[in-house]
Amino acid sequence: MLKVLLYVIPIAALLYGLLDLRRSEPYEREGLPLWGWLALIVLLPVFGTVLWVAISTSRRRGSTPGPTGRSGPGGRRPGGPAAPDDDPDYLCPLEQERRRHERDETEKD
Repeated sequence: MLKVLLYVIPIAALLYGLLDLRRSEPYEREGLPLWGWLALIVLLPVFGTVLWVAISTSRRRGSTPGPTGRSGPGGRRPGGPAAPDDDPDYLCPLEQERRRHERDETEKD
């Protein structure tokens, strides 16, 4: 069983590293070109993948702009609203509609 793990772990690390590298943004590569990371992951599957995941994760958590131009991972605003009911831009039109509805109801009576 241990002999099987000696083959499975590097292959799994290699596949994970290559797939994650393929999905990465250029700013996550920390100054090393794509082919450099590719060579590192292929030649040293476990070490290269661990290094890649550590560096790319730290870059994703940083304040570098994401694909939408906003900072944070995936372009989300750090500390921003977690749900629509926490977002003032979402709540403002709802509040205006509620007040308009109340005003219409009081005018009918």
